[in-house]
Amino acid sequence: MNHVNELLVEAIKETKKLEKGEIFLLKDLFKGYLWNRIPRKDRILLGTLFLNQINKMDGKEVKIIEKHLLINKDI
Repeated sequence: MNHVNELLVEAIKETKKLEKGEIFLLKDLFKGYLWNRIPRKDRILLGTLFLNQINKMDGKEVKIIEKHLLINKDI
């Protein structure tokens, strides 16, 4: 889990580089080859931890939108 916590810290740092209104997925915060090297179980845990961390921020820096809305937007 320590590895996942390090990834969480890195993901939160990367959100600081986003522009206001920019829409992203958690995997977008990592280089593709790095994301693919993270075991699936750890990616799922990371997603849960990231969502919880963002919810604690009360939408001050990052706002959560539903993933299905993001997917339907691209159709």
